[in-house]
Amino acid sequence: MSNQENGLPEENPYPELKLPELLSSDTLKSLHEAIERDWDLLQRSACQTAAGRALWKQEINDPLAELFAGETYLKAIYEKIKKDRINNAREISGVILAVRTLWFDSRLEQALESFNGGEAQVVLLGAGMDARSYRLSCLKDSTVFEVDFPEVLHAKATIIDAAVNSKDEHHHPTMTTKSLTRVPADLAEDDWLEKLQISGFEPNKRTVWVLEGIIYYLPHSHAVKVLKIIADKCNLTNTVLLADFMNKQATMLSSSTFRFYCDWPDQLLPSLGFSEVKLSQIGDPDANFGLLQDPLNLFNKLRSLPRSVETHMEDGTPCGRLYLLQASGSPDNQTSS
Repeated sequence: MSNQENGLPEENPYPELKLPELLSSDTLKSLHEAIERDWDLLQRSACQTAAGRALWKQEINDPLAELFAGETYLKAIYEKIKKDRINNAREISGVILAVRTLWFDSRLEQALESFNGGEAQVVLLGAGMDARSYRLSCLKDSTVFEVDFPEVLHAKATIIDAAVNSKDEHHHPTMTTKSLTRVPADLAEDDWLEKLQISGFEPNKRTVWVLEGIIYYLPHSHAVKVLKIIADKCNLTNTVLLADFMNKQATMLSSSTFRFYCDWPDQLLPSLGFSEVKLSQIGDPDANFGLLQDPLNLFNKLRSLPRSVETHMEDGTPCGRLYLLQASGSPDNQTSS
């Protein structure tokens, strides 16, 4: 299969990895050393995600991603991609992250447009090293809140400040949102919503909630509680949830500490109070973005199987799926119980 079918450019298929000079500055070098030394697996996943976005820059315009990722993760994922290219792999490392990022970007823009103008809130739960407030023009009228661990948000702010004060025009950030507020909080604790409201979040103001790459790290009871808190806002105002879910088999494919899974999130979310729910799988027409054209690609093979099938008939491996969910509701379409 050609590089183009894998979502890779035909020209210069093996470019050398060039690290931005800013990563060698004392500030960022010591910061990323501390991240490697002190952060746990969940916190470091924010840098891994940023590295994936940085190395799929032909699809995702995120100049800050390289700085957020750091040298260690950039090199690690670069080597995986290079190996996949050499082996002509059907699934290039990071493609699922690229598709997921593009899906969230497009659905966030659509959700804001559905509000027919005016101001809206966008809450990024488990924001990690998300740079949407610096790269998406659709946020120009939105108030954005980023919720994550204090050390993650502090590191992120330090990196952005370093970029702002540098002479590197390529990595010079410009905020695209009306306002941005970082809220230090742990979603596994019960006080995150209180901290969000103290920071200026208005429960009665229409809101898009973004949970990208986070819900499956939470204990089951906490994950459902977070989703229920968001669903309850449908009784107050126009509310949209964008989230990705793993099925049980997907959590078995990794040594990571995934704790929450849901085989049928399109049934779970209505039971919590959302009135409209749409599910997509990686590779679907709205979750493809031209990156998964080969019909024998793993994700396309999964789509051809009923969702109830747990193992591949060919090799017996678990059918790990990533579901992309858009759910919404408003006081106008809530029904009494």
